[in-house]
Amino acid sequence: MGALSLAAALAAPVAAPAQSSPQGEIKFPEGVQMFGASNPNIRRATAVVNGDIITGTDVDQRLALVLAANQNQVSGEELQRLRGQVLRNLIDETLQIQEAAASKIEIEDKDVEESYARVATQNFNQNTTAMDAYLQRIGSSPSSLKRQIKGELAWQRLLGRNVSPFINVSEDEVNELLERLKAAKGTDEYRIGEIYLAAPAEARQQVYDNAMKIVEQLRQGGSFVAYARQYSQASTAAVGGDLGWIRLAQLPAELATAARQMQTGQLVGPVELPGGFSIIYMIDKRQVLMADPRDALLSLKQVSISFPKGTNQAQAQARATEFAKAMQAARGCGAVDEVAAKIGAQVVANDQVRARDLPGPLQAAILNLSLGETSPPFGSIDEGVRVLMMCGRDDPKDESGPNFDQLMGQMEEDRVNKRAQIYLRDLRRDAIIEYN
Repeated sequence: MGALSLAAALAAPVAAPAQSSPQGEIKFPEGVQMFGASNPNIRRATAVVNGDIITGTDVDQRLALVLAANQNQVSGEELQRLRGQVLRNLIDETLQIQEAAASKIEIEDKDVEESYARVATQNFNQNTTAMDAYLQRIGSSPSSLKRQIKGELAWQRLLGRNVSPFINVSEDEVNELLERLKAAKGTDEYRIGEIYLAAPAEARQQVYDNAMKIVEQLRQGGSFVAYARQYSQASTAAVGGDLGWIRLAQLPAELATAARQMQTGQLVGPVELPGGFSIIYMIDKRQVLMADPRDALLSLKQVSISFPKGTNQAQAQARATEFAKAMQAARGCGAVDEVAAKIGAQVVANDQVRARDLPGPLQAAILNLSLGETSPPFGSIDEGVRVLMMCGRDDPKDESGPNFDQLMGQMEEDRVNKRAQIYLRDLRRDAIIEYN
């Protein structure tokens, strides 16, 4: 089983770190009157953060990376929003680098270059020369990506020095969570993405209309992660709206009802909630500590026929029906080649097919087959019709779950991340930032 998002997955209480400064209550008067005008069409593109300059070029080059990841499918209004998010990210990155330097943590150029080479190889399957050319071609630059890498390394090492040594997880806490995991074995868990839009009463219809536009753009192929980062007003916006692995009982009733009927890869929304609307995306489903049938390794034979040019729908349907009957009469994988030869079909065998790699509509159909059985015919007039015959199946073993050391590591990481959020919040609060 993959690493659990511990607090969410089992609703296990995790003590929040103490705040680093006293927290007061910010009060808002009724009937707010604005004493100054703001122009939403004016966007401040550059900033000076504690004396370090973030230029418009810095923003443009980092924005180009984000746009390339989203196939440049971003409207003008969304581009402005995304530009603001990129600037905020660059401000955070600058604060992290500055704090690391203040703590005498140096990031050497060779460390950045090594990480850059790994990114080129692992993420883009390129060498650094090709990576340099790619970045310049999309309007970014190697220096922009290297600065991002430097910021990540600086923050990791800073947390390793100033946060991680002070995080403690007791053996009793780990053992208690292990027992809760065992007790939860077999229960359903859902990994869900959410975009939450707050909607005060006076703006409810406007927010709903905006949510509908987002849903429409997502259905047309927009990146859920990118839209969540831009628009969601939930705390999970920073991680692309990912709620982690949760049980439906942890969701508001309205979302739980919608999620219960969803299939993996399905988008639903906007769902009305008290105070706003949510758009949810079913990333995945599983059962706690149970093997996922989709990890089964299958041995399949694909039998296919093609249609002559000019075949109409009725002719194709008749030919597909005959084909399906012939396949049903084939007695197992040992006989299917002979049957295929008689009807002019082609056979391709593969004994290394992972069930989860099959198209969604086919997964359930294939996993319900016994040895020697065939799937329903599928295809098109242009590409022909085919069936898959099950010739063998190696099911995955039930997961044993994380051991004591793994679970302790996960809990420590979870607490480091929570403390890191507070650390960065304090850096933002104390920063001197000038916008140009």
